[in-house]
Amino acid sequence: MSMVITNIGELVTNDAGFGKGRLGIVQDAAVVVDGDRIAWVGAASDAPAADARIDADGAAVLPGFVDSHAHLVFAGDRAAEFAARMAGEPYTGGGIRTTVGATRAASDDELRRSATRLVTEARSQGTTTIEIKSGYGLNVADEARSLRIAAELTSETTFLGAHVVPAEYSDDPWAYVSLVCGPMLAAARPHARWIDVFCERGAFDADQARTILAAGQAAGLGLRVHGNQLGPGPGVRLAVEMGAASVDHCTHLDDADIDALASTRLDCMCADGGHSSTVATLLPGAEFSTRSPYPDARRLLDANITVALATDCNPGSSYTSSMPFCIALAVREMGMTPAEALWAATAGGAHALRRDDIGRIAVGARADLIVLDAPSHLHLAYRPGVPLIRRVLHGGVPSHHLATTPDRTEGLPS
Repeated sequence: MSMVITNIGELVTNDAGFGKGRLGIVQDAAVVVDGDRIAWVGAASDAPAADARIDADGAAVLPGFVDSHAHLVFAGDRAAEFAARMAGEPYTGGGIRTTVGATRAASDDELRRSATRLVTEARSQGTTTIEIKSGYGLNVADEARSLRIAAELTSETTFLGAHVVPAEYSDDPWAYVSLVCGPMLAAARPHARWIDVFCERGAFDADQARTILAAGQAAGLGLRVHGNQLGPGPGVRLAVEMGAASVDHCTHLDDADIDALASTRLDCMCADGGHSSTVATLLPGAEFSTRSPYPDARRLLDANITVALATDCNPGSSYTSSMPFCIALAVREMGMTPAEALWAATAGGAHALRRDDIGRIAVGARADLIVLDAPSHLHLAYRPGVPLIRRVLHGGVPSHHLATTPDRTEGLPS
């Protein structure tokens, strides 16, 4: 069935060659969806007929958010740890092992219900693509089942057996690296698209991380890296060396890190003028929840490095599924403009996942769109904490109304 969304006050296409500015904004626009794809984009007055019609009543329509970094398969919570941090205790990453214990003890159904709840929660806030990592099993059986459950919910699954060294291997971390690269990778591979490693003090050093990434690459997995979150370190430069799609956190960067990321820039004839092949994915929810310094997004952007925003949704250091919240933090705390933050939360996330079918509104792209309960994308940062997502289309399938102001529909099932 085809469907036209018309009377759009502000349409963000993320196609700078189509509309105004980098966001490719079109005023008084319409979009036609046919099945799970976008079939037409243009002025509302020129819109072709369709089987069903949504009248956006002057609201803004945006690409669905692309959350390229989340840890959703886990059991338990760490609210007490959060309270302790708010009382002054530093964040060290050590609480991961608490979640590992709870996750190992949980049933498949418990893990599935929890992860499904979080995906539903994210969808209601405009996220139409979400990456899900393992990393709270840290043994062969539990890493494999975590990824099997994640694969029921998304195609963007990441094997993170190298999250931390579990307690049983604390005296021999290289033995754990061998397990990750051998039996664990073999069990995870059928359910994963990516491999990730936490290259950080207290987790895995550069040599261990390189070994793990090389094993994943040899197995056909794409590469991702957690790097430079807790302090300066080798993570960013290792990610560039290995050709990783994304290096995530990037809180503590020196000039060499910036130069390394900038060196991966791909100049092309595409509408955004090129991008760095290793994306810097920033996770401001983690800094908010740990009272850590925020990354300097302005420094990255001024060096023409591609920046993505993601939630890092996890039970310890960033228990939020809200991309609008992360956009507001990026604007308020990280030196990004509202337009830059929105691009990073949509097209930037698509680059981080090496996808060209999401994060934009263009003919042939996947029909993942959100209708705001607001006239402009500026309201995402202007009205933080307010539920502004009126409607979500995921693969062309419309949600029920989510916010308080209804749009007008014709020809859609009630």
